[in-house]
Amino acid sequence: MCGTCGCDTRAASGAEPAGNRRVDVLENLLAENDRIATHVREHFDRRRILAINLMSSPGAGKTSLLEKTIDALPPGVRVAVIEGDLETENDANRIRAHGVKAVQITTGVTCHLDATMVHDALHDLSLDDIDILFIENVGNLVCPADFDIGQHRNVVLLAATEGDDKPEKYPLIFRGADIVLVTKTDLLPYLDDFDLARARGSVGRVRGGGIIQELSAKTGSGLESWIGWLVTELFAHRSALDHSTAA
Repeated sequence: MCGTCGCDTRAASGAEPAGNRRVDVLENLLAENDRIATHVREHFDRRRILAINLMSSPGAGKTSLLEKTIDALPPGVRVAVIEGDLETENDANRIRAHGVKAVQITTGVTCHLDATMVHDALHDLSLDDIDILFIENVGNLVCPADFDIGQHRNVVLLAATEGDDKPEKYPLIFRGADIVLVTKTDLLPYLDDFDLARARGSVGRVRGGGIIQELSAKTGSGLESWIGWLVTELFAHRSALDHSTAA
């Protein structure tokens, strides 16, 4: 639980706070976050950067996916990574080993990234040298869904090692996903409690239509489709920016 999104208010006070006061505090918090997120997005748009918010529960394979993605992207597509974790620079160091700039945000007790954290991290990046910025959010299927961090696309991972009903248990984060990636599919032959058809149905019931891809960062299966999606979205984003400028 964290002190920035209000999820620890009851635990800290020992009682449920007054409803109106709680709503006012959270609305003010989100409004200020949205203001800063808009400013962050302006930084990205001026430099034609596509910002990807990568979200999942802990251990779903976000960093492993990024490592494979860095190696598989077409030559000339320049990337950087912002890593979010409560403690350590372990994930950022894994990314740096691939020759990519990575900025680690350690949030302490905060269970998500917010726009201010991302804005501060931009000072450690050369934005003119980036085409795609991946922002690996803190492992959590709840709070990251509420906070705009200036991203253009939301990517949510659902690992085969999790329940295939996770989308219906945590609908908000899946509902806002531009693409859902079912990861760790190399383990499916050894799992008897995860069914791809049920997982797809669970996503569909909370999200309606939308792209769902299956992949394994370990074997590379499905990676080509994921890379294709990224490249397509980069060109689509830049085309939209060009049209808005022309208008």
